[in-house]
Amino acid sequence: MTQTPTPPSTATALPLAHLLPHTAALTADGTLAIGGCDVRALAREFGTPLYVFDQATLEAQCRGYRDAFRAEHAETDVLYASKAFLNRPFARLIAAQGLGFDAVSGGEIEVLRAAGVDMRTVYFHGNNKSADELALAVECGIGRIVIDNSGEVALAEAAARAAGVVQPVLLRVSPGVDAHTHEKTTTGILDTKFGVPIATGAAEAAVRAIAEATHLEFRGLHMHLGSPIFELEPYVLGIEVLAAFIADVCRDRLGVAVPECSPGGGFAVAYLGDQEPPALAAYARAICGTFRREADARGFPMPRLTLEPGRSIVGRAGVALYTVGARKEIPGVRTYVAVDGGMADNVRPAMYGARYEAIAAERPLAPAEETVTIAGKYCESGDILVRDAALPRLHAGELLATPAAGAYQLAMASNYNLAYKPAVVLVANGSARLLRRRETAADLMALDVD
Repeated sequence: MTQTPTPPSTATALPLAHLLPHTAALTADGTLAIGGCDVRALAREFGTPLYVFDQATLEAQCRGYRDAFRAEHAETDVLYASKAFLNRPFARLIAAQGLGFDAVSGGEIEVLRAAGVDMRTVYFHGNNKSADELALAVECGIGRIVIDNSGEVALAEAAARAAGVVQPVLLRVSPGVDAHTHEKTTTGILDTKFGVPIATGAAEAAVRAIAEATHLEFRGLHMHLGSPIFELEPYVLGIEVLAAFIADVCRDRLGVAVPECSPGGGFAVAYLGDQEPPALAAYARAICGTFRREADARGFPMPRLTLEPGRSIVGRAGVALYTVGARKEIPGVRTYVAVDGGMADNVRPAMYGARYEAIAAERPLAPAEETVTIAGKYCESGDILVRDAALPRLHAGELLATPAAGAYQLAMASNYNLAYKPAVVLVANGSARLLRRRETAADLMALDVD
């Protein structure tokens, strides 16, 4: 474990503190610190771009989900959505908090298995699972396969039959509910590639097929409405649709019990200074309260619930650090300030207009002097990280931070322009531990066949 100096805290309020990790503070000379580590020391040791994860924030979010939802419904399991960010040491950290995992590919399953995760706590999702991936999942003793389409019933049955086991499964249904988020991250409406629609009768047919399969055990239903969801109403509406399906179709028409249900994930985090997502307790009351009300009204047992937060566990815990480089001023139009990262490590702004804040990490209390656009270094005009950021005049060589960087940035990173993927460190109590080293030229060429 690498040691870095522990900075004294100050009483001065840190701007955008609600976007930063819980341990974010100022050093004695006014520099940003995370987990007791001065970001300048981290940048000197590990280089930039650098992704810094705060262990205290991660643990607090995991604990927060467990406590908030189990206070409303004791039979609740929390699964970390691996797609937000995953590697072996990170998986071990999350598992140590008592969480299971939502996996969406054979690769994620392999990483979780290699990390020593209890595979009974892993649920396997995906809208186009291959026969090989399903065979791997069954072989690993995966907790649940979440069937996403009607054709997958036969594929899962074949994998379980070949392994000589009875595989527990959930069925992902599309409830036809709009989560009021970006069209590219909305997944619960009728016109989506995910889930078996209830409205068309396809979900009923899929439940019947699973119930008739000799090597599949139908355990319940799953839905996922999209991400990030800043409102509670979509969950309420989705659960009401699920409850009607449980009572009217599964119980009354098919005679099938539904002991488990998942409202999915999609819980929001704040990316901008004026955003305020609901508290975890508010999500818990809305979700568990609606399930209980509907179960009582319709006369079926309250199911065991499974949650799948990813972004809201890891998003705030992560901060991306960049080094400022070139500057381009276009009088009367715009000033661009470039950093040494961009769309190769954070494609979200270019992909679907995601918005971030920017912080002058070495002087976060300095007053704003100008409005600039933070550009990446890659060969695309759309490689913009932050538009119209009010900042002190930035100088080449100083550090810039973007908060709420823990989710989907590294997971969607690429080697565009043959960029090296950044290093990742975990900070706690003044110490920094490398979770992933920076890529090298040898890594870029490791798969070449001469």
